[in-house]
Amino acid sequence: MSTAVIVDVLRTPSAKGKPGGTLSVVHPATLLAGLLRTLVGKHDLDPALVDDVITGCVTQSGEQALNIGRTAVLAAGFPVSVPATTIDRQCGSSQQAAAFAAQGVSAGAYDVVIACGVESMSRAPMFSNAGGKDPSAGPLSARYPDGLVAQGIGAELVAAQWKFDREQLDEYAARSHRLAVKVGLGQQADQIIGVSTTDASGAPIVIDFDETVRAGTTPESLSTLRPVFESDETTARFPDIKWSITAGNSSPLTDGATAALIMSEEKALALGLTPRARFHSFAVVGSDPLLMLTGPLAATEKVLDRSGIPLSDIDTYEVNEAFAPVPLMWQSHFDSDPERLNPAGGAIALGHPLGASGGRLLGSMLAYLEATGGRYGLQTMCEGGGMANATIIERL
Repeated sequence: MSTAVIVDVLRTPSAKGKPGGTLSVVHPATLLAGLLRTLVGKHDLDPALVDDVITGCVTQSGEQALNIGRTAVLAAGFPVSVPATTIDRQCGSSQQAAAFAAQGVSAGAYDVVIACGVESMSRAPMFSNAGGKDPSAGPLSARYPDGLVAQGIGAELVAAQWKFDREQLDEYAARSHRLAVKVGLGQQADQIIGVSTTDASGAPIVIDFDETVRAGTTPESLSTLRPVFESDETTARFPDIKWSITAGNSSPLTDGATAALIMSEEKALALGLTPRARFHSFAVVGSDPLLMLTGPLAATEKVLDRSGIPLSDIDTYEVNEAFAPVPLMWQSHFDSDPERLNPAGGAIALGHPLGASGGRLLGSMLAYLEATGGRYGLQTMCEGGGMANATIIERL
């Protein structure tokens, strides 16, 4: 088996995923295409050598439909011989793309592959691919007669089950912004590729900063926000919930893209490129689709068991901050070192462009290991429908 290595991880800035966001005027395929061109250009890599481009994208409708990975490859000017596919494992789509890429390298199917992700939540709004219908209502009604719930309700249920109060959630959310400003923005600066766009007046500008990070965010300022998912209907179904999930302790709607250059170690060295890390272990699990967000617990246990590495030897853990209860639940379950948990901030501050978030976590983890001299990093991601991925990398 070949050793699958990471040569580089790049991303666009994170922008508010709604009309008026700094990237909302950029077609999502254009966003990803620019990143692909930059990735191969940075390493003087002939794009004809790329065996496949595996792209994560959740809302595959409108401009993100019809295999946006292939659209972006062609828009980037790659040879028509370079194939691409687009996958959907909900929020873990680009993490799964990296896993598929590395597994393909290990199996000998690929020498060079790009694992990427893109989501323009401003131009392809979340759930627009459902056509206004609940796709689970009919097929799952016998198994779940009361119906499934939105992820935000799942976050409320997690907070209630693990007894996290509003103060804890807001404190954790403020921590995410504080660490993003203090650590993340510096460590990840080399990963962020500026995007040419226009401002409100139509003048050309280049965006090279994360619009989602809010310096000066405090628990006190977050405490003024109202819970998002409290309504007469939800209160009737879940009368015991003390509603606490707000826009402030959740990840924001985000536009963005990521791309990772993955190769066999032999190919990287033959091309004169320096591998930065290798993929060590992978896991993917299903979990309760009602709670929905608990999958990272089982995925982490599975990947640690497969790797043979104790959690105490993991130098950093990236647990996606879809909602504040998720990393808090993970930390409580594993009694883990809080200093190693999302040490450069997470999605609450750095954004959550659904299909691209796994790549952002991978880049954050790699940058932190290199900055601190750590060896192992673990990332895990809760996913819609009750699933989770977990990945361990080893810095080289």
